[in-house]
Amino acid sequence: MAADRTDTIAAIATPPGAGGIGVIRLSGPEVPRIAARLFGRDPSPRHAHLARFTDAAGELIDTGLLIHFPAPASFTGEHVLELQVHGSPALLQRLLRELHHLGARAARAGEFSERAFLNGKLDLVQAEAIADLIAAGSEAAARAAQRSLQGEFSRRVHALVEATIALRMRIEAAMDFSDEAIETLAPAALNEAVDGLVDRLDALLAAACQGQRLTDGLHVVLLGRPNAGKSSLLNALAADDRAIVTARPGTTRDLLREVVRVDGVELTLVDTAGLRDSTDPIEQEGMRRARAEAARADLILSVLGEDDAPACDEVPPGIDRMVIHNKIDLSGEAPRLQRIDGIEHLYLSARSGTGMNLLRERLAARLVPAAEGGFSARVRHVEALQRAGRELREARAALAHRDAPELAAEHLRQVQNALGEITGAFGAEDLLGRIFANFCIGK
Repeated sequence: MAADRTDTIAAIATPPGAGGIGVIRLSGPEVPRIAARLFGRDPSPRHAHLARFTDAAGELIDTGLLIHFPAPASFTGEHVLELQVHGSPALLQRLLRELHHLGARAARAGEFSERAFLNGKLDLVQAEAIADLIAAGSEAAARAAQRSLQGEFSRRVHALVEATIALRMRIEAAMDFSDEAIETLAPAALNEAVDGLVDRLDALLAAACQGQRLTDGLHVVLLGRPNAGKSSLLNALAADDRAIVTARPGTTRDLLREVVRVDGVELTLVDTAGLRDSTDPIEQEGMRRARAEAARADLILSVLGEDDAPACDEVPPGIDRMVIHNKIDLSGEAPRLQRIDGIEHLYLSARSGTGMNLLRERLAARLVPAAEGGFSARVRHVEALQRAGRELREARAALAHRDAPELAAEHLRQVQNALGEITGAFGAEDLLGRIFANFCIGK
């Protein structure tokens, strides 16, 4: 997606449909000329001018505000023009056609943000944060996206890059003095620096995972035996009868997804077929899908009925889980939270609603760190940090072999490249194309 920054682009920046105000933005070298044509003279920089917008024949299109932001003090780093008129879709399209006649072309999706990135106004993380802020489905997600837009995530990545470069310099400097390499390549201070960098990268990865979950929502899978109350639990969380509930085991055969909000956090709940021994091919396929979905979950709710034992559920290793002891309305137990071997056990009744507020609190708590002080992140950021972590550990292993400094330096170079992909300091053009293609028009 190569950007041609020698031309001028224009797009409607407000959402589709009628509204009180409609905004059209332009960016590029022809903006001063177009602004003078629309206003009748050169507008003052960053001043809201009341203007009459006419077509080539002099017929009035609308009256509105015109604001010129001269380069480089603009969002894109280029000359930018903003027109504010009445929010009629027909009127906006007519004005946009007139701008095309004056020399501006239609902007591609994300092209304004792309130009801001290419002109050094934003790094790639900040550019993506704009899209995340626009798409934020909760206050917590909006706050996290704003922190990324303000550079919180980028600053931590840059700090890791600088520390990686410092390590490379020490190793490569030692390689230049081969006679002294044995003494200088593996001192305790160098090993401590590598270990410290591993710890910092792991901490950033954990924060990025939280940020990615906050951006994309938490993927929660309900898993358990037939008639444990999984469908009732989904209905209770969704506050709607989304899943069919009967006393007959095996009612749920396929996956049922429902997006809900719990204390401002978006959750994708997935109800699954009950897990048990069965020769029914349809039920077997349902259980296969249940297990496959569980392997992709952020969190598994292991739902236990009145007589179920905790050992009966099937949870893939490495996936966070909570154990839900359902149907306390039958057992007479009080709603409560217990921690057993580091796993939260919640006692509740989906049918009566007893203890459901406690479950909602614990679900929301899964994202509290990101909501309070974290930043937004994406899958590609997490994957890049994971790759950097693997390369860093390979570098640490290479440093343990005093005769392999070149290998350690190469692994550190790969760490630097992986981190650079996050901010856009290093990366292929097709990556930029994929990222900005998902932006809305006008941004």
